[in-house]
Amino acid sequence: MPSLQSLRRKIAAFKNTQKITKAMKMVAAAKLKRSQDRILAARPYAHKMRGVLSNLSQRVNRASHPLLQKREGKKIEVLVITSDRGLCGGFNGNIVRKSAEFVRQCEARGLQVNLSIVGRKGRDYFRRRTWPIRQEWAGVFDKLSFEHAIDIGGDLTDNFVKGTFDELYVVYNEFKSAIQQRVIVEKLFPVDTAAEFGAAQAEGTTGGSYLYEPDEAELLNVLVPKHFQIQTYRILLESAAAEHGARMAAMDGATRNAGQLIKKVTLYYNKTRQAAITKELMDIVGGAEALK
Repeated sequence: MPSLQSLRRKIAAFKNTQKITKAMKMVAAAKLKRSQDRILAARPYAHKMRGVLSNLSQRVNRASHPLLQKREGKKIEVLVITSDRGLCGGFNGNIVRKSAEFVRQCEARGLQVNLSIVGRKGRDYFRRRTWPIRQEWAGVFDKLSFEHAIDIGGDLTDNFVKGTFDELYVVYNEFKSAIQQRVIVEKLFPVDTAAEFGAAQAEGTTGGSYLYEPDEAELLNVLVPKHFQIQTYRILLESAAAEHGARMAAMDGATRNAGQLIKKVTLYYNKTRQAAITKELMDIVGGAEALK
């Protein structure tokens, strides 16, 4: 049976842990509000940009820009976006499991797969595996800005143009609400109109043409790289908001669990203390009776 002193120390430790988890929940809630505002503001622009480029790619010669060219797809790159910190429930676990499953499916089809990792948790996980990692980015979410999207998107577009890979897929957590995130596997390179709109809608939008000012090539040279930077930024914002939501939910659950443990251990402490007092009283009464 544990001593009363050890039980008091355990209760104090649980209370200190509860204070920490409660404070972390409040910090995550404040960060979530800012991240949620940013992603809700960025989504309409990013979705409209994706729709415009998908529609435009049906009317132009895809061979006119290297980022629109479709290849055989033998070399695949998977961009895995995780967090830099833990204590966010199953946020990172869901991502790495889905990524590993997708990579195995690609390898089963005879494809060559490389990984690019955003976030320390994903980097640490895949470093212990046999899959090759081409590029890593850590500390992005400490102070997320559009410059990070330019850096990551620029690296990906440059390697796509060089032929390092033929298709790019990104695996990330999409922000749905503070308590709900959804793991998404999204094809980023090259633009796939059938996947965006569906076959029926794609057929219905192939007619007609655009007038380009100043010209088609110059427009594509500006619009296409900008599109991938915007989509990269949106995905990073989605992941950041989802991370804060997952951390807030995890810390809320940890705070409630700590409260239940405090009640349980306090009850056991009171029972143990009462039993010790009763035993001492019985010893005193027994000693008094023996002196009579």
